[in-house]
Amino acid sequence: MINDPREIKLIRRQLGITQSELAKKSGVSQSLIAKIESGRLDPSFTKVKKISETLEILRNERQKKVREIMVTRIISAKPEMAISEAIKKMKKHNISQMPVIEQGVAVGLISETSILEALAENKPHRQVKDVMSDAPPLIPEEATVETATAMLAHYPLVLVSKKGKIKGLVTRSDVLQKAFR
Repeated sequence: MINDPREIKLIRRQLGITQSELAKKSGVSQSLIAKIESGRLDPSFTKVKKISETLEILRNERQKKVREIMVTRIISAKPEMAISEAIKKMKKHNISQMPVIEQGVAVGLISETSILEALAENKPHRQVKDVMSDAPPLIPEEATVETATAMLAHYPLVLVSKKGKIKGLVTRSDVLQKAFR
């Protein structure tokens, strides 16, 4: 939501739309937009709210979606997989973590970190399920890259779904490599 009506002009220009286009999509007149942007009119809350909501919708439409940067070839482990097999798989594909998937559902995450922590405990861990951490979050493929980036501040990877099925994943590396092209 816009706090100051003077922000309307800045956001509108960032989106590359005219006053007329914004007015039409917001259901207000172009002259109202012009007066607000020039500071000649102190608009009502409802008018600013309409314009603000329209700008937010337009901003979201133009943001890159997760489906555009996700990796669709998911390399995963099964809970019963031997840790040594998981390590070989991670080495082979040059990855540092992978989701643990059972019957199409993410049940955990195995990473270099979780394996190293298990080794440090000197306990006889034999299977992935013994050392896996919680499953990574699942977001819809229509989510914005901005949403995924916020989640990646807390998780090493984010799974991407379509109609409840896992379709891909996004890592921090994917965002850095693909989102800013």
